Amino acid sequence: QVQLVESGGGLVQAGGSLRLSCAASGSRFGISTMAWYRQAPGKQRDLVAAITPDGYTVYTDSVKGRFTISRDNAKNTVYLQMNSLKPEDTAVYSCNAATGTAVYRGQGTQVTVSS
Repeated sequence: QVQLVESGGGLVQAGGSLRLSCAASGSRFGISTMAWYRQAPGKQRDLVAAITPDGYTVYTDSVKGRFTISRDNAKNTVYLQMNSLKPEDTAVYSCNAATGTAVYRGQGTQVTVSS
């Protein structure tokens, strides 16, 4: 079982930055692919970025060059550094942990970008 707790969301002006954190419990973090998703009101939940246990990363096109996903296996934490934020980045951001046999999801944290 893996429990995920996100933090770092908030209200920021367009052009600003936020850093999200997702702390994971359990011993399987080091072998889990971690990912950040977001869901805007009335829209589906979409993948933002993912990072494999050995650090390979992927990003959705709309955040490339602005967002950076990283992980600290010693702290069982994955981060999402978000720069040059836009109003269209407004959403609930949540993290996933995929261990190969199960997928876990956190509750999410709200990010609101004002214009």
